[in-house]
Amino acid sequence: MKFISWNVNGIRACINKGFFDFFDEVDADIFAIQETKMQEGQANISKDGYYHYMSSAIKKGYSGTLIYTKVKPINVVYGIDSKYNDEGRIITLEFDGFFFVCAYVPNSQEALARLSYRMQFEDDMREYLVGLNKIKPVVYCGDLNVAHNPIDLKNPKSNEQNPGYSIEERTKFGELLNSGFVDSFRYLYPDKIQYSWWSYRFFAREKNIGWRIDYFVVSENIKEKIKDAKIHDSILGSDHAPVELEIEI
Repeated sequence: MKFISWNVNGIRACINKGFFDFFDEVDADIFAIQETKMQEGQANISKDGYYHYMSSAIKKGYSGTLIYTKVKPINVVYGIDSKYNDEGRIITLEFDGFFFVCAYVPNSQEALARLSYRMQFEDDMREYLVGLNKIKPVVYCGDLNVAHNPIDLKNPKSNEQNPGYSIEERTKFGELLNSGFVDSFRYLYPDKIQYSWWSYRFFAREKNIGWRIDYFVVSENIKEKIKDAKIHDSILGSDHAPVELEIEI
């Protein structure tokens, strides 16, 4: 199966920048989206051949997640015990053979102002994923807002206590991986330097001054089924690139 995850930085704006052209071209079985910045009914997002499920933030023009799937899921769950639905951050689809979880992980913000909220989210998410993993394998994707290791961003030294590369955030991501999960891209490509997000400032994308903060994380017991992991860094329309997982599941 082919899965795509993309932080579109506003689905309505991205639609005007070729979103559906890429959507049709890539022909994913499941296409997960973060940062929709949209309420229900603000745009026509239906696609023939796909079911879709959306979680919107209460605050307009903020956060939000959306999943398209060719196969109808057995069950759909929003949030973790209804937590985080006020910001539309998590959608879980259950299928016969696996769980598919899409998340837009909270940014810790400037000066790590929201770090405590982020740490609680990380603990809740890890506990949730570990619980799901006891039932059937998990595919967890999204903008996870962390560059795990120095290889995952252009300038690690100057970003050491900045949001997305603080020791607290990196440690939490490590704890998740140590709980029975694998970073699919790094599993296949341990030494590959490629980024999925670039600041809009200072011509960062043109200079490839980027970060890899968008992931497909899978249960360790299905890592051998991973066929490929890609970052579509030539696709524009957002400050993030779409990421892809091909897996036999």
